Amino acid sequence: MPLNIVLIEPEIPNNTGNIGRLALATGSKLHLVRPFGFEIDDARLKRAGLDYWQHLEVIYYNNTEEFFDKNKNANMVFLSSHGTQNHWDIKYLDNMFLVFGKESVGLPKPILKEHAENLFKIPMYSSKVRSLNLANAVGIVVYEGLKFLDL
Repeated sequence: MPLNIVLIEPEIPNNTGNIGRLALATGSKLHLVRPFGFEIDDARLKRAGLDYWQHLEVIYYNNTEEFFDKNKNANMVFLSSHGTQNHWDIKYLDNMFLVFGKESVGLPKPILKEHAENLFKIPMYSSKVRSLNLANAVGIVVYEGLKFLDL
């Protein structure tokens, strides 16, 4: 399994469905951390994930504490518009966890503070944009990782 995609409290079912399809296409695992802004059986999630969802390896967590407890020894990087390092500087490792926050506010401040040394951003060249769409950001970072891992 090359990479693990982690969504902390995703809010938009279409994004999660698209990211699920991306995870399946790249051989990645998808980790979803509750609470969600939708129901897993939401029609918009299924529409975005089409009929792929049944083939996807998804791991669910009740909250961030459970996620970090179960994966305490994992190599993790955190993606945020508040990152100080660019995503192309990530030293990708096989089975690395790529952690993304929810669409409205990103990663919770305690996570940003605790993992500041592993906090990366996708550079943006316009001050008029606060952040990228979550599904687009995940796609950029995952495929950069696959390129780095030479898969």
